[in-house]
Amino acid sequence: MDRSSDRLPIRGGETLASAMKQDRRWRSHLPKSSSSSISQSSRAPLIMGFLSCLAWLYVAGRLWQDSENRLLLSEILQKSTGNMPKVLTVEDKLMNLGCNEIARKSVEAEMDLTLAKSQGFLVGNTSSSTKLLAVIGVYTGFGSRLKRNVFRGSWMPRGDALKKLEDRGVVIRFVIGRSPNRGDSLDRNIDEENHQTKDFLILESHEEAAEELPKKAKYFFSAAVESWNAEFYVKVDDNINLDIDGLIEILESRRGGHGLYIGCMKSGSVISEEGQQWYEPEWWKFGDGKSYFRHAAGSLIILSNNLAQYININSASLQTYAYDDTSVGSWMMGLDATYVDNDRLCCSSSRQEKVCSVA
Repeated sequence: MDRSSDRLPIRGGETLASAMKQDRRWRSHLPKSSSSSISQSSRAPLIMGFLSCLAWLYVAGRLWQDSENRLLLSEILQKSTGNMPKVLTVEDKLMNLGCNEIARKSVEAEMDLTLAKSQGFLVGNTSSSTKLLAVIGVYTGFGSRLKRNVFRGSWMPRGDALKKLEDRGVVIRFVIGRSPNRGDSLDRNIDEENHQTKDFLILESHEEAAEELPKKAKYFFSAAVESWNAEFYVKVDDNINLDIDGLIEILESRRGGHGLYIGCMKSGSVISEEGQQWYEPEWWKFGDGKSYFRHAAGSLIILSNNLAQYININSASLQTYAYDDTSVGSWMMGLDATYVDNDRLCCSSSRQEKVCSVA
């Protein structure tokens, strides 16, 4: 019900004062709740307007402060960069750091190193300034002491005789790695034997195991190059007897040769069926014909100084295959190596003049 209809209209003869008195009397008769709601509804717009003013003042203040900060930072940046070029090139930065000359020398050094590797394959630190004729490494294992003693009593000199052979320019050493369990009885026995005979080349970084045999070639040639400066480096299996004088004759005839890869050259089928003898896990790399490239038989491999140096320098990146002879052969394929096929080095042949034979 609209309470405004209860208000009394002002008649023409009534004064304003009498009308206001009648309105006050009318309001006094209204319920208190109606009076309160009317008062609250009149204050709400005032409160909202006041809060809006406060919000506007806050936003305006922040915008003014941000503009002042930006102006200050702009002035500081202009002062600090006034003497610098707007855009710095790489050359400008190098010039400011004084690195141009250093960078040029580094590039030149890298070019010289690359050239040395490709042509001379570098000369490692050797224990002797006199160039030997050959270093012969005879592969051996932890359980082959009896076989080593047989060699020492036959074709391999011992004691003073071994020293005299070295005076002729030929060094012979048994080549062995370390036990998978470093410092165990296997290692201790080898150390003790070497202390007595002094005829070992121990490959400290190589783990002596049948499956690690292809890697042994890398470690042997690298260690031999770093220990002795020789014309040739020879790898021999531990089941081979050598005619030392005959081998020296062959090597003397090739002295001074560069890039010589000498041995009993052969090829052969790549076995791709797992479980068969001579299985090659990387068989698919050898093409549809499944035939190995030409390489020296593993019984006796001879490399000239620069080829052995190449293995030493690049050993970390050289691919190995299932067998050491094919691994060495793969390394030689990418080099300017001269293959020397000498049937006197075919240890299993029936030729009388051969310099090696199966023990």
